[in-house]
Amino acid sequence: MQNEPLFLRKPIPVLYEDESYIVFDKPAGLLVIPTPQCEKNTLVNIVNHQYAPSQGWRLHPCHRLDRETSGAILFAKGKQCQKLMMGVFQKRTVIKKYIALVQGRLSKAAGELRSRVLDFDQKKYRKGSAGQWAITRYRMLQQKRVFGIVEVQPLTGRTNQIRIQFSEIGHPLVGERKYARGRDYALKFRRAALHACALEWTQPVSHKRIHVTADLPDDMEVFIARNGN
Repeated sequence: MQNEPLFLRKPIPVLYEDESYIVFDKPAGLLVIPTPQCEKNTLVNIVNHQYAPSQGWRLHPCHRLDRETSGAILFAKGKQCQKLMMGVFQKRTVIKKYIALVQGRLSKAAGELRSRVLDFDQKKYRKGSAGQWAITRYRMLQQKRVFGIVEVQPLTGRTNQIRIQFSEIGHPLVGERKYARGRDYALKFRRAALHACALEWTQPVSHKRIHVTADLPDDMEVFIARNGN
């Protein structure tokens, strides 16, 4: 919406900052970049409004989190720093870890999911399309009675691959409605329960190894406390 006001209820928390990069703790429910509908309530617009107007550069995202996912997301201070960091991502040397709440009881406490997924919205799936390989490692942190708290590390960067692959094995994320039918599961949540909990990378300017963590958000903490018997 052209006249939609900026999402400025409170500043987006900063998890890490140096001379070239900054990591924000993205809240759930917020797009990272504008859609074709030109939404102004996006993380890019908000952080540039809050942190960059007097700096002489703009903040640019180096990767994406979908609207429903919370947690650590890396931005570059200026286009040149973004270009350098995108090269690091392309080499697959950035470690990204997530916490997911998954329905049911996984048969294995740790493992690797391999399947072909398509890098675009499910509505655009074409019959017979093979998709691209997606590889995701996981390990169970805590098994509750009807759901698990799982640490997830995607080794590839396919769109929504974590949500897709856990749905494929019959254990969709709690709150999943896009790749599974929410009404088929007793546990309800307002979003897909996925949080980007850690980022680790080699800073391409200083060459230092950086590790950043993001605490579990309140909504997931409350859900676990209420349903974790």
